[in-house]
Amino acid sequence: MPDFDDTTGTEPLPDIHTLVIGRDAMACRFEVIFNAGQVPDATELGLTALDLIDAIEARITVYRDSSDLARINAAAAQGWQPLAADLVNLLVHARELHIQTGGGFDPAAGSLVRAWGFLRRQGRTPDAKMLAAARAESGMEHVEIDQSANLVRFTRPGIELNLGAIGKGWALDRVIEALAAAGVGSVLVHGGSSSVRAAGVQGPSLPGRRGWPVGIRHPLRPGRRLATVTLIDRALGTSGSGTQFFVDRGRRLGHILDPRTGVPAEGVLSATVLAPQAADADALSTALYVLGPAGLERIAPAGSDHAAVLVVPSRNASSVRVLLANIEPDLFSLEDAEGVELVRVM
Repeated sequence: MPDFDDTTGTEPLPDIHTLVIGRDAMACRFEVIFNAGQVPDATELGLTALDLIDAIEARITVYRDSSDLARINAAAAQGWQPLAADLVNLLVHARELHIQTGGGFDPAAGSLVRAWGFLRRQGRTPDAKMLAAARAESGMEHVEIDQSANLVRFTRPGIELNLGAIGKGWALDRVIEALAAAGVGSVLVHGGSSSVRAAGVQGPSLPGRRGWPVGIRHPLRPGRRLATVTLIDRALGTSGSGTQFFVDRGRRLGHILDPRTGVPAEGVLSATVLAPQAADADALSTALYVLGPAGLERIAPAGSDHAAVLVVPSRNASSVRVLLANIEPDLFSLEDAEGVELVRVM
């Protein structure tokens, strides 16, 4: 099974064997995980799925001038620019999520990411003038979309779209769709272990066996699992700053920025969201990391098809509080209860 980072990971049940097809893309490891022996052409399908991810990266990356997104960023401030219908639909949905989260998720905050040096993984604190300029050149409210004509334009120079908080999940959704069309009923796909989507059942369909178990690792104890969530035809996204941060004058500053203020979000250790679509799980976990406990009602209200697991510091430096919102009790199990205060918010 995958060698996961310190946010999430999957782990097979003792009597289950899997076939893993993997490749590096989008600055992380993508893997397609089949039940061994269940899909005759699993290897070929897995490689085709990874090719699809490569193709999506080529279209939405901000690191290649040839990508569709780079072209839009370079020209959309000068006027309407054509864009493929699927990417237009993605931007429309991203705008909806931006509104739902009260600005906690903002795919048009690329200028802020650049100002803080996170675009090149070289974190730095911008001075007040640089930060003010970046904030003025950020915001989804400056992106206009003509969905009927598949056109996009920016109403202010300097706006940069960056789909880093939704792109991996969107790619996983396309992979699941393609595999389902090929007749695959059970599979798990992940990108960098923090973006996961599952279909069907891990192992044989036996009475009492449901979904795929996915681990949420302890944000303060590397290598230890905090909890396990069972995904039943759902996706999971986890956001945290455990691997991307820098220290400025004694303060640890993570790469997840609050687009409303322009500075790194603080006060949350990790935020996990479950949703039907991986794109939503990714974007909403980023927003929940930014919004903190106050955002649970927005992200995972009671009765919705979203759930959340928010890990925040406790008064004891070695302990954590785990806030659960709208998650079924039988789909969540705490693995490491030491120093953990579990709170069901709704």
